[in-house]
Amino acid sequence: MGKQQRYESDSMGEVAIPSSAYWGAQTQRATENFGVSELRIPPSLIRALAYIKKHAARTNAELGLIDRHLAEAIVSAAGEVFTGQHDKQFPIDVFQTGSGTSWNMNINELLANRANELLGQELGTRAPVHPNDHVNRGQSSNDVIPTAIQIAGRMEAGTLISAMEHLRHAFSAKSTELADVVKLGRTHLQDAVPMTLGQEFGAFADQTAKGIARLTAALPRLEELPLGGTAIGTGINCHPEFAERAVAGIAGETGIAFRRADNIFEGIAARDAQVELMGMLNTYATSLMKIANDLRLLASGPRGALGEITLPALQPGSSIMPGKVNPVIPEMVIQVAAHVNGKAVAVTIGGQNSPLQLNMMHPLIAYETLSSLRLLAETSTALAERCVTGITADRDRCKYWIEWSLALVTPLALEIGYDRASKLAYRAYREQRTIRDVAREERVLPEERLNELLDPRGML
Repeated sequence: MGKQQRYESDSMGEVAIPSSAYWGAQTQRATENFGVSELRIPPSLIRALAYIKKHAARTNAELGLIDRHLAEAIVSAAGEVFTGQHDKQFPIDVFQTGSGTSWNMNINELLANRANELLGQELGTRAPVHPNDHVNRGQSSNDVIPTAIQIAGRMEAGTLISAMEHLRHAFSAKSTELADVVKLGRTHLQDAVPMTLGQEFGAFADQTAKGIARLTAALPRLEELPLGGTAIGTGINCHPEFAERAVAGIAGETGIAFRRADNIFEGIAARDAQVELMGMLNTYATSLMKIANDLRLLASGPRGALGEITLPALQPGSSIMPGKVNPVIPEMVIQVAAHVNGKAVAVTIGGQNSPLQLNMMHPLIAYETLSSLRLLAETSTALAERCVTGITADRDRCKYWIEWSLALVTPLALEIGYDRASKLAYRAYREQRTIRDVAREERVLPEERLNELLDPRGML
């Protein structure tokens, strides 16, 4: 049996590391210090870090700051990280040192070890590729982690926008499909005047469209990268051409208009872009909560409540009541929305903790924003494909509720007066009859005019 551990040293002394691990001493110390949860670095942040280190190595080679042969080994290792080959080599808890230094050193040590392995060396040699001298050349955790958060957030935002557009299209298509289904509107959960199911679903489509517009408006702030500011924004130990070249490389490979931050000090010290982003996500989550609750209400019953629409039957709804089917997708959406609402509060608090030149809640902010983006994207797709597209209308039920609604008296008020119309509504309610029956019996208007006013389509 081979060795189970190897030993490496850092400025604090010797530390034991699993022999097969690509990480090094600083990562190992972090795993021992911060193991308080099951939460780990989001995959999108790993990819962002790989982009940064890849283009940093290439830029440093172009500037003659590191050997081109070593740079290519780092680039090759970063390519493997980007494709997910080394995702298990990121063992550090999300709850860690607030600057995210441990994550930066994790990627530095991983890439150095893998690059050295590609160059024929054993893990842990720290030569010829060194995690700090080569992989982290011209960088600091203080500019790398904010840059990675910006890159990952911008890329995940693009994925979410695509999913939101898919959901908007599903609502829009359903609005067109149900445009001729007249139903009862409701305010304060009480009967109101008629509308169509198409109009109701059209409102859902517009809510989603406005969510897309809000999120799209936040993208330019996510495209500003503070790379090259190093410790606090002054760019100490960084070549003056490094940032522009590296950022241009990232922009070219991703196809996203990433640019160097207008003010590097702000880009390092504040996480306002993430607070803004979570504001947009919080609004969208709130929209989803409203929509999902409305779908549950419209499908409620189906015989003991509204029952105006039927949701796709996806699974049995009860272990004791045979035949019961629950609105499982809307209920899932509601829980996701509540979860994201809470994450928005966490990011708000995180943004407030930016004393002087550095935010000290980078890992939490990164996790909450990136997991929210991914969760909302998956949820939007599920809502569109497993719920909205399969919704059908119960036309008879919609017609029934309109006929029995006291709100049908509303157009009569213009011709017979508000007070007399109120008395008609009260009598219909007391005698459990329809407005049409009572109005006809009291001969408030000629039959032809009465039927014209009480036609629900004329009230749309």
